[in-house]
Order: sequence, then structure tokens, then C-alpha cells
Amino acid sequence: MTLLQSFWELFTVLGNIVREVGDIALRHSLWIVWIAWWLWAVNWRKGWSVLREGGWAPLVLLVVLTATVWSAIAPGGCPSCGLPNFWYQLVFVSGLVAVAFLCGWLQGVFGWAPAEIDLDPPAHAHGHGHHDHAHGGHH
Repeated sequence: MTLLQSFWELFTVLGNIVREVGDIALRHSLWIVWIAWWLWAVNWRKGWSVLREGGWAPLVLLVVLTATVWSAIAPGGCPSCGLPNFWYQLVFVSGLVAVAFLCGWLQGVFGWAPAEIDLDPPAHAHGHGHHDHAHGGHH
């Protein structure tokens, strides 16, 4: 076997690995996005305090409402686990919330926090622009 053949086999194997990892990432892309969002885009320091101060109640209502709507739109239980309609959807949606909470816990353990983004427009400085009305200029 020549060196060129060995490099060709190496690149072939690496190409197969990249393709298989890409297939797995594509198949699980919604899970990856869900976890990435709750892990790196949500400020859980603020989130935990909101939940502690009563935000848990609307969250529970939203989970039950989501499961109810899902069970009405696409009725059916889980054939592999035996849960009937609504209960399957409720367990699944609760699992999504549990994954989000796990991401929040991990964020606290590792000290991660997303960068603060100020959505308020900057304060307008009065008297420093060309349109200063104090001098009686006409426009």
C-alpha cells in the first residue's frame, strides 16, 4: 500500500465520519436548538427568581394547555410506553420543561450567563444637536 492510498483511505474515513455526524445532528436538530437556547440564550439568574415569585403558575398552566391542545389536534397515546392520549402529551411537554430546567441548573453550576442586551433606545441628549429649539431657529 502506498502513502497516497493511505491518505485516500484516511480522507474517505474522515468524510464518512463527518457525514454520519451531520446526519445525526440533522435528525436531532430540534433537540440541539432547544438545549442551546435554554443553555446559552436564557438568563437563568433572572428566570429562577421569576419562577420563585409566582411565575411557576403560568408555566404549569402553559404546560397543561399545550398538552391539551396537542392531544386534541393529534390524538393518540404512546404505543411504546402505554400512556393514553393527553397523558403522553403531558409527560412529553413536562419533559421539555425538565430539559430546560436542567439547562438552567447547568448554567448556574458552570457560572455561564448570556451577555446582557439592552433593548431600550439610547437616551436623547438635549441641546447638543442641530435641531435645538431653544435658540428659536426655523426649520
